[in-house]
Amino acid sequence: MTESVLDQAGKVREGEELDPAIITQYVKNIVPDVQGTAVITQFPGGASNLTYSVKFDNKDYILRRPPFGTKAKSAHDMGREYKVMSKLKPVYPFVPEMVSFCDDESVLGCEFYLMERLVGVIPRDVMPDGLTLSEAQAHQLCVNVIDRFAELHNVDYEAAGLTDLGKGEGYVVRQIEGWSKRFGAAKTDDVPDFETIMAWLHDNMPAQIKVCIIHNDYRMDNVVLNAEDPTEVIGVLDWEMATLGDPLMDLGNSLAYWVEAGDPAEHQVLRRQPTHLPGMMTRDQVVAHYCAKTGLNAEDFLFYRVYGIFRLAVILQQIYFRFYNGQTKDKRFASFGKMVNVLESQCHDLLSKAGVN
Repeated sequence: MTESVLDQAGKVREGEELDPAIITQYVKNIVPDVQGTAVITQFPGGASNLTYSVKFDNKDYILRRPPFGTKAKSAHDMGREYKVMSKLKPVYPFVPEMVSFCDDESVLGCEFYLMERLVGVIPRDVMPDGLTLSEAQAHQLCVNVIDRFAELHNVDYEAAGLTDLGKGEGYVVRQIEGWSKRFGAAKTDDVPDFETIMAWLHDNMPAQIKVCIIHNDYRMDNVVLNAEDPTEVIGVLDWEMATLGDPLMDLGNSLAYWVEAGDPAEHQVLRRQPTHLPGMMTRDQVVAHYCAKTGLNAEDFLFYRVYGIFRLAVILQQIYFRFYNGQTKDKRFASFGKMVNVLESQCHDLLSKAGVN
């Protein structure tokens, strides 16, 4: 397998530079056998916390820190993220090895943490050039990705010391009420009001199926694959939104990103993982496999599907609100309003097909 298929960091964005001398000194104080000077590059993805490669002659690390200028620590809690992964690692081996957490803001002007780098393939909207999956491999990749998801939901969070990760009980109600309020606060004049969608979700909330650790952003582009066997999941990344909640709500979140080959063109623009490839599971097959793996019953998955799409719409709308009001000039966000319109149509289509709209 050529190195070109591996996920690579690139040039650090202007205004987001780190001082190699400071990082080198900090790491050598923590890991005495580190050799050479830190070479720092940056991973391009992510709209939240910043991710850097910190490479020495004999060691390879990842550094995570909040965005520059961030004031609200609660939205970018590095200590919480570090704690979650540290406690999960012994019981869920797909978490990277944690190295060090720094709460001394005199070092970088913020809290940050260091972890091992998992070297492998990250499947984004398309597979990397030079890596082609057969239909059988694409299917096996789906199986493995979903199995790792199910295994997370079966982790004994009490034994792992993560009972304080979230409130747990009452999760379904909190999510519907919370995302509805957030949408109302971020609505702009060029998107639908989602009133009927929010009312339907509020009126059809199921009982919480159980309390477990949920990832809250589980997608293929948040897993790392073995470069020698790109169906094997060797790591799961981006734990900043992990909490205690309902596993079927978590699955609904993930399915909002699961764009199939036969979905309309306007849906394809939302795709962030290669679920369109021949051999990939359909959304219905994902749910069936997940339920077979966990023993959970999801005969009627409509609520969770609509919830996941609505939640994604709110996330995009919150970003678009900033662009619409001139709080950011990032042109990537200019089309998010149109995407929110597409997601609203998806919700209505699902309800119409189910005869409830």
